[in-house]
Amino acid sequence: MLKRKKLLTGTVLSLSVALAACGDEQAGTDTNGDDADNGDGGVEAQQWDFVTEEYEGQVQYEYAQEFADIMYEKSDGQIEVTPREFGALGSEVDQVELLQQGEVELAITSPGFTGTTVHEGQVFALQFLFPDDQDLTQQVLNGSEALNDQLTGLFEEVNITPLSYWTEGFMQWTGSEPLRTPDDFDGFQMRTQQSQLIGESYKAYGAEPTPLSWGELYTALQQGTVDGQENPIFFIEDANFHEVQDHMTVSNHNSYVAMTTMNTEFYNNLDDEVREMVEETIEEMRPIAFEIQEEMNEELLTEIKENEEHPTEVYELSEEEREAFRELAIPVRDSYRGISEEAEQILDTLEEEIEETVENN
Repeated sequence: MLKRKKLLTGTVLSLSVALAACGDEQAGTDTNGDDADNGDGGVEAQQWDFVTEEYEGQVQYEYAQEFADIMYEKSDGQIEVTPREFGALGSEVDQVELLQQGEVELAITSPGFTGTTVHEGQVFALQFLFPDDQDLTQQVLNGSEALNDQLTGLFEEVNITPLSYWTEGFMQWTGSEPLRTPDDFDGFQMRTQQSQLIGESYKAYGAEPTPLSWGELYTALQQGTVDGQENPIFFIEDANFHEVQDHMTVSNHNSYVAMTTMNTEFYNNLDDEVREMVEETIEEMRPIAFEIQEEMNEELLTEIKENEEHPTEVYELSEEEREAFRELAIPVRDSYRGISEEAEQILDTLEEEIEETVENN
């Protein structure tokens, strides 16, 4: 944990200082530090739980902690948000259920673990869909009508309100053997999240997908129960998967998209002042989240390459090699469109938005 704290110092602290100052003004504090008039006496004291799928020092947890700090500042210490590490309240699927039931107020969730609840959310499982540039991907996530209106509406029907969609970086493959061509996936036991579309993507390469919680993954890789997995670089290094996998392929086949979500009933019942604080904080977290993942993924790729105790062969696919996978991945989009009429509309709109974003940049 200590190395991750040091790694984040320059990025997060500089952004946090500026946002905290801004938060003081927005929360009703004057330049002398005295409480300004909050009308009805200010925000009522409250405590919220914010569950994540990762541990302290990893991207989601650090996001949740920064969110908590900003909300604390904005509310003059009245709103205390408590980040929860993965596993404290069960598996990824358990956490989604707790959010729906209102047992926790906030959660960072991955669509791969909500795919059985909102099937249309599996759009993020489609490989080679988003731009080959994280800045452009985040632009799409920020402004997409397909996601922020259409898909969000479907999540709200099951008591989950996505407040933002954001990237944790490109996904990469690790394996017990090199993964450079689709033929290398023939019969390969690939760990996946619990998403039918993720499974179909790997079946298209000839692999055998195996859904598994990441809490069980290190042991499964170590014992050979599965042959490989996909995750952003920071997660591969921090979860020590490189210790039990000899090969890593920089494939950039997908972006790991996370959702900051709130229980819909809770969100709709917030006071206007508090809801405005939440929405402001969500906007302020966009650049912070991007900087956190960018710094972690760059720095920890170097650590993997330079790790002499657990040497890992790191291979970057050429564009020609990526194209062989892309050709097999694109037909899986038809399976997504077949989920529902809403899914077809979401993907059609999203593809247009992605194309427009790339063309304009």
